[in-house]
Amino acid sequence: MDFSQDLVRGSVLPIILSLLREESMYGYQMVKKVNARTNGLLEWKEGTLYPALHRLEGAGLIASRWDTLSGKDGGRKRKYYSITPKGRRELAKRSDEWRLFSQAVNACLWGA
Repeated sequence: MDFSQDLVRGSVLPIILSLLREESMYGYQMVKKVNARTNGLLEWKEGTLYPALHRLEGAGLIASRWDTLSGKDGGRKRKYYSITPKGRRELAKRSDEWRLFSQAVNACLWGA
């Protein structure tokens, strides 16, 4: 389903922070996880993800590190992202904000 860009923009940052609270991940791994968890309703592409990762890193909410893969992908590098303590605080704030906001919108759409 094609959601409004306004809705998508408002959800990308807390979703990324939430994923990284679980474990460090590289970009394509995040895309696959979001697509799988939403059964394809949120079809993220790298173009959605990477600008947000750069903003979050610039704000000190996430950190990144390069890791060299072994095995069949040996020698190939991947950039892994992880949430920072500041990012955890921001996620808590945005999660509370999202919960209250969605309750208010649902009350307006379907009654109190």
